[in-house]
Amino acid sequence: MRLDEIDRRIVAELLENGRASYAQIGDAVGLSAPAVKRRVDRLRAERVITGFSAVVDPAALGWTTEAFIEIFCTGATSPEEIYASIRKHPEVVAAYTVSGDASALVHVRARDIQHLEQALERLRREDNITATKTAIVLSRLIGRPTDSPERPAEVTER
Repeated sequence: MRLDEIDRRIVAELLENGRASYAQIGDAVGLSAPAVKRRVDRLRAERVITGFSAVVDPAALGWTTEAFIEIFCTGATSPEEIYASIRKHPEVVAAYTVSGDASALVHVRARDIQHLEQALERLRREDNITATKTAIVLSRLIGRPTDSPERPAEVTER
């Protein structure tokens, strides 16, 4: 599906505030509420918008520690096999196959360092995981749900 400029602005508005009404979005993009609804319905039907969710502060839930873990697997482990090994760990909030030496990069959240260590030990017990390398997050500098179509992919200094 090809998005026009108004579609991109609607998506940007929803990324900024997923609870905005069609009228509020319409005011921002210069359309009526029914026109915005038609476009959002089309964007959902075409799977450009795949859902809506609440963004929750992990610290409010008691999960104040986060880390990125490089996972190294045996041989030519497929993404499906890696997924099967890590999906059952509730501390894993995101995972990616990556280029380089590691097989995957896993984003983990935990209550504290002790909980992180327990989660890491459970991950290491998976049959196809041979080694890990962990970087604990000290502070979050940027935490966007995704890049907005209005926001450039890379930032340049002025």
